Amino acid sequence: MISPDAARNVVGIIGNVISFGLFLSPVPTFWRICKAKDVEEFKADPYLATLLNCMLWVFYGIPVVHPNSILVVTINGIGLVIEAAYLTIFFLYSSGKKRRRAFFVLAVEILFVIVVVLSVLLAVHTTQRRSMIVGILCVIFGSMMYASPLTVMGNVIKTKSVEYMPFFLSLVCFLNGLCWTAYALIRFDLYVTIPNALGTFFGLIQLILYACYYKSTPKKEKGVELPTVVSAGNIGAGAGGNVSVTVER
Repeated sequence: MISPDAARNVVGIIGNVISFGLFLSPVPTFWRICKAKDVEEFKADPYLATLLNCMLWVFYGIPVVHPNSILVVTINGIGLVIEAAYLTIFFLYSSGKKRRRAFFVLAVEILFVIVVVLSVLLAVHTTQRRSMIVGILCVIFGSMMYASPLTVMGNVIKTKSVEYMPFFLSLVCFLNGLCWTAYALIRFDLYVTIPNALGTFFGLIQLILYACYYKSTPKKEKGVELPTVVSAGNIGAGAGGNVSVTVER
């Protein structure tokens, strides 16, 4: 019989693979930006939000905060590098107010994380309390990001069209949330469970809406920017966030 730790590792590895795919989903958007040498109407907000979540989840998963969470660290560490690359491209090809705003938000995020890290490591001396403090922050920011599809889902109901809610990303987000919820429940981790359970729920609702409104969606030949939620534990228990991708329909 497989041990709980072995089962948790298997589920976590699967979650890492799914989360990695979600982190890479904005690549078409940034390929378009690089070719145009202009960010056009794209915004840095989804990538800034995901970067913050990755930083918090990496900190949560290190042994001095929450032992036995190496898979949370690995996927969010990868996500941190990928999001930093996206933002670097954004800064290269943006200008004026848009670039200044993104720099300001990034600076505030880095300062916030530094304050959290120093406060937790210097003022809190047990992994249980450290896990609680950092976990609560991860749940708050992750849950806020999981609320973002509500606008998209409302638009689907209003227009009776799933044009801006692609099936594949909705399905992967659902599977990702489900996988990381299972990971968290095998050896119960409340702080990983809450955001991923929300992600699973919203992903399921998106799939139901897709089934309801797919036939009524106009078929058009065009490229669209598709906002969706990335979760992965909130990705890998980590970063959940918005992802913008360009899909040819």
